[in-house]
Amino acid sequence: MKQIPSMMAGVVVELLVKPGDQVSDGMDVAILESMKMQLPVQSNTAGTVKAIKVGAGDFVNEGDPLMELE
Repeated sequence: MKQIPSMMAGVVVELLVKPGDQVSDGMDVAILESMKMQLPVQSNTAGTVKAIKVGAGDFVNEGDPLMELE
């Protein structure tokens, strides 16, 4: 099972994919807000989104899994 982790602590502003979507390596999958800046989270691998572990408005720490890919 592959996971896409948060690259920093922040608040999830928007999820750009949903379960069943295909993602490619480097594709933007979510937007995080940290220190008043909105930054894209990119997939670290290609696959199909199996599960989303967070929702908009959730706070995440660096390294927390945002979604699982298969």
